[in-house]
Amino acid sequence: MEIRQVSAIHGWYWIAQGFQMFRKAPMVWMLICFIPFLIVVTLSLLIPMVGPLIFMLIAPVFLAGIMVACRDQEQGRQIEVSHLFIGFKTRTAPLITVGAIFLVGLLIIYSVFLSTGGSDLVAMLERGKRYDSSEIGGISSNILSSFLMVILLQIPLLMAFIFSPVLIILHNFSPVNAMKKSFLACIRNIIPFFVYNIILNLLSIIVLLVPYIGLVILSPVLFASIYVSYKEILLGESVKVPADDYYAAADYQKATWSNSGEESAGQEQDTAPAAKEAVRDRTEEQAARAEKKTEILEGDIVQCYQCDILIPKEEAIRFDGKYFCSSEHFQEYQDSMSARSRK
Repeated sequence: MEIRQVSAIHGWYWIAQGFQMFRKAPMVWMLICFIPFLIVVTLSLLIPMVGPLIFMLIAPVFLAGIMVACRDQEQGRQIEVSHLFIGFKTRTAPLITVGAIFLVGLLIIYSVFLSTGGSDLVAMLERGKRYDSSEIGGISSNILSSFLMVILLQIPLLMAFIFSPVLIILHNFSPVNAMKKSFLACIRNIIPFFVYNIILNLLSIIVLLVPYIGLVILSPVLFASIYVSYKEILLGESVKVPADDYYAAADYQKATWSNSGEESAGQEQDTAPAAKEAVRDRTEEQAARAEKKTEILEGDIVQCYQCDILIPKEEAIRFDGKYFCSSEHFQEYQDSMSARSRK
């Protein structure tokens, strides 16, 4: 996966395309972005000090689900709120690891802030501490220096974080490799990201004027724009938003079951060759993976045709251009095909 360098104007293009993705399914996008906000508020109320920290740990899991929703929308599938929780079904540990690294980084930055003048600001805000007029000048200078230092330290941390969830959920990257790749991608495109952040800051000012309406629009656009930038920088592809306003639901073939004794008996006879074929196909897949010694650890993520779960491509059972997470789901697919052929 090569990193592509793009021009500064792409900083605006990412946001414009993100808005186009939001415009195709605005209500679903609003729900997808509102649920994490509701979760963090609930955690903050239930566990005031620990709740926000817990949310930071699982934030990459939600972001990974949103990236899968963006991919499905680009492919013409219907996005659903359930996309938000896909990261809890697959690649959960690596995603939470990224959240833990990000949280530790923020705690270190906060410690630096307190040790370089931020403690004076905390004392004034929380304890109402007052200072003499002769001390105000020096304290203000220390607080300003602390804020600038925090901003400078947060930038590389955010650069390492922004593309990590999508690399983990869609390309099977390890947490460390994903953060390295994300950081390098941002470094090589520092100018378009600078333009991107300026535009987002200007839009945030507008959101302050219409806080509720603006926020529910800006948040989906922000997440969708991350996916657009990932496609351009890491895959070298432009996002193709479907022209139709209607998104057909993903058609995943499900196994059909019958209660009649005759059909059950017929299915038992038909499943014998299907089971043999499944075992043979599985054996061939294992042999192919054994021969492929030089295959890198990171690979593509595919969806099981039966249950829609995301799995590493090298671990899936492949048959007729479809992927299955287990031999049981492959068998269900064969049973459904046998039942359909008899009809």
